[in-house]
Amino acid sequence: QVQLVESGGGSVQPGGSLRLSCAASISGLGIYDMGWYRQAPGKQRGSVAVFTSDGIRNYADSVKGRFTISRDNAKNTVYLQMNSLKPEDTAVYYCMVRHAFLSEHEYWGQGTQVTVSS
Repeated sequence: QVQLVESGGGSVQPGGSLRLSCAASISGLGIYDMGWYRQAPGKQRGSVAVFTSDGIRNYADSVKGRFTISRDNAKNTVYLQMNSLKPEDTAVYYCMVRHAFLSEHEYWGQGTQVTVSS
């Protein structure tokens, strides 16, 4: 059974930084796309950043220039460095991994809360 364990969420003031981590219990992570999604109260879950298996990074327009996604396949871990945080970044952040060729093999973490407020 695949497990994704997220960490690094918390509360921070506007302008602050947080780093999220997601460790996956999957072997051969190099053939998986990895990403972060978020869901704010009353809103649908949406993509924040995705790091594809072939090395492409895609970001939501709202986080470009502030967030950076990275991955360490040797450690089966994906990271999200979040800088210059804004109150509108407040949400539950979810880690996702999806097989690059078998999209039905998609797994989600339990979510970690990020709160940005003064």
